[in-house]
Amino acid sequence: MRDSSHLLLRSLLADGIVSEHDVKRAQEHAASASCTVIEALVAINAVTTRSLAISMAKTCEYPFVDLGNYDIDLGHAARLPRSHADRLGVFPLFIVDGTASVAMIDPLNLQAIDLVRQHLRCEVDPVVCDAEQVRSLISRAYTLGIAGDTGDVSAGERDLTTGEEPVVAATHQILVLGIQSGASDIHINPDEHELHLRYRVDGALVKQQGPSKALHAGIVQRLKVMAKLDLTQTRKPQDGKFRIHHEGQPVDFRLSLAPTIHGENAVMRVQRPSVRITGVADLEMPREIQRGYNDLIRHPHGIILVTGPTGSGKTTTLYAALAAVNSPDRNIITIEDPVELRLPLVRQIQVNAEIGLTFGTALRAILRQDPDVVLVGEIRDHETAKIALQAAMTGHLVLSTLHTNDSVGSISRLRDFDVPSFSINQGLLAVLAQRLVRRVCEKCAAPDAPSDTTLSAVGVRRDECGRLRRGAGCTACLNTGYRGRVGVFEMMRMTAEVQRGVERDAPISEIREAAVRGGYRPMIADALSKALRGMTTIEEVLKIGAANMAEGAEDAPRMAA
Repeated sequence: MRDSSHLLLRSLLADGIVSEHDVKRAQEHAASASCTVIEALVAINAVTTRSLAISMAKTCEYPFVDLGNYDIDLGHAARLPRSHADRLGVFPLFIVDGTASVAMIDPLNLQAIDLVRQHLRCEVDPVVCDAEQVRSLISRAYTLGIAGDTGDVSAGERDLTTGEEPVVAATHQILVLGIQSGASDIHINPDEHELHLRYRVDGALVKQQGPSKALHAGIVQRLKVMAKLDLTQTRKPQDGKFRIHHEGQPVDFRLSLAPTIHGENAVMRVQRPSVRITGVADLEMPREIQRGYNDLIRHPHGIILVTGPTGSGKTTTLYAALAAVNSPDRNIITIEDPVELRLPLVRQIQVNAEIGLTFGTALRAILRQDPDVVLVGEIRDHETAKIALQAAMTGHLVLSTLHTNDSVGSISRLRDFDVPSFSINQGLLAVLAQRLVRRVCEKCAAPDAPSDTTLSAVGVRRDECGRLRRGAGCTACLNTGYRGRVGVFEMMRMTAEVQRGVERDAPISEIREAAVRGGYRPMIADALSKALRGMTTIEEVLKIGAANMAEGAEDAPRMAA
């Protein structure tokens, strides 16, 4: 690359991208690190690999291609040995009408062009790409064991399905990508000719380039070994769990396998036991709800319910409460399924229905353990509801969850469990309902100007738009425009008027009206407030409204509430 390096260095100096001082520092670094001056410029942070690629493209009069803007067919890896791709910094991107567009770090390397032409058996059209993107592309393509034609498995590919090294590498890469992307779930879905790989990030499934279909059986077998499942069973569902270590930290996975017409479907829930326990202040509740929640969790007795669908952050909210009240002078016991985080000074019990250790039986037992605070992972039946309310009325603070659409709907659910009205009124302190909405990606956030129709749907005038934003999509957010999630909340406190409605078995609509008069505001109000502050988008607000309509009762609050 000596000639191209010389030309590139001249171009960088002429365009003012680097200075003579930078070059001198780079030459000193290159001498001590045994690398080229160009490599040294990157090492000392004088220039980025992207800037180098753009300058190279300009110097050589070849097009610059940002690989992040294209969905590359990694199947082309089967036509070029990895040793050549690594050594030469090349990868075939597209092959159209007998000509291959090839990503190159150095397009003036004629030896590389000739070698690629021989392997691909077609003409080569070089394009200049960011060296970091090229290296990342090569690593993904060959580590995942991508093969070209996945419809028919060749003899060599058949070896890959049972050969340990490619299967182990592919499985490890799938798991690591899930951890690094912050995924909550990993889906490995076989199709007739393709193996789909998807990650649930911030509540939405994001498709990624998957490994060869030829590796599917081997990957599933590898997962079975890790989870200690029956290797010979392919016709019945199986569940298991395993742990790996990533960057020195343990990460647990819950594996679910289900037979399909195209092979076993694998879904893994990613659990991070080392995640920091969130404080109440970090939940980003509306100020009045945060103040109320902080007061309620310090009551000596009563029950606080947190409601919402699966994956809405209920456990995080409950753990934040435990962290706030946890101290050596309090006996705190939890009953969970599963135990998601290990908490200091807290006695945690894992439900095991196979041996009869249910929420109800465990709750009966721990009430004889002299607890001050009890966390019940979920109230699922009449027995658990009855015991939890009794505990709340006899000197214990009880925290638990329900699956209801909103906070007011929890009254209806408790009635379904045949809990008497007097028990609800004497034991229940408040109900907190929550959901998660996606955050706007800070890396690609830009001002948003929704249509008048969209604004009207959420009851907002254009002059009230505040700081509406949306993400344009970038590599940091996997081109979704969102990165991370934030909770939206509502809380119904058991005011005297609400209690009177419960006592006379009033319809939920009347109880909701009483709650509103007592300060209750539906969670869509919090969602809209967060959108107007640029934290989320109007589309996410609309999802909250649509979910309330789809799941809720006839009296669910409307958008403009």
